[in-house]
Amino acid sequence: MDPQVQKFTAKGQATRQRIIDGAAAEIRVHGAVATTLDDVMARTGTSKSQLFHYFPRGKEQLLLAVAEQEAARVLSDQQPHLSQLTSWAAWQRWRDVVVERYRKQGQQCPLSTVMSEIGRTPGAHAVTSALIEQWRGEIEAGVVAMQRQGKISETVDSAKAAAALLAGIQGGVSVLLSTGDLGYLEAALDLGIAALRS
Repeated sequence: MDPQVQKFTAKGQATRQRIIDGAAAEIRVHGAVATTLDDVMARTGTSKSQLFHYFPRGKEQLLLAVAEQEAARVLSDQQPHLSQLTSWAAWQRWRDVVVERYRKQGQQCPLSTVMSEIGRTPGAHAVTSALIEQWRGEIEAGVVAMQRQGKISETVDSAKAAAALLAGIQGGVSVLLSTGDLGYLEAALDLGIAALRS
């Protein structure tokens, strides 16, 4: 947890969380660019002094907090399946959960819209890097688990296979956000998993 957050009381942490949740909700509806601090204050019933107490650097700091939360949700929404890729049935369950997550989300992706606004700041880069590395690591662990059972060839480079599958997912998500077509994400997952089985 952020050391700054740890100094808040339980009530203070709850208020800060309410502001983050309110900002995320506004972004889902209006996008990160159009969402203003006034919108967030109105939605959450907080004052300007409260908002700047928890986010002294203003909108960019708030957007980064939203990005961190949404990145964590990307992974938590895939659990427990992502951490239990130890059978082909488990891989299929994980695939279905990923597809369903993005089917429900559609073209409204708070993480994507927030990251596009705060761009390549060090904070945004760190959030993205941590998400991708943890996600890739979970997939790689699944590949290794299947190799130990003799269900995936030992000649498969587990790190590269996980990276390729994740790159396919991200490409599919990008097409979904641009066109609304979920088929590319489904194809990336289906062919990526099929390649591991061959």
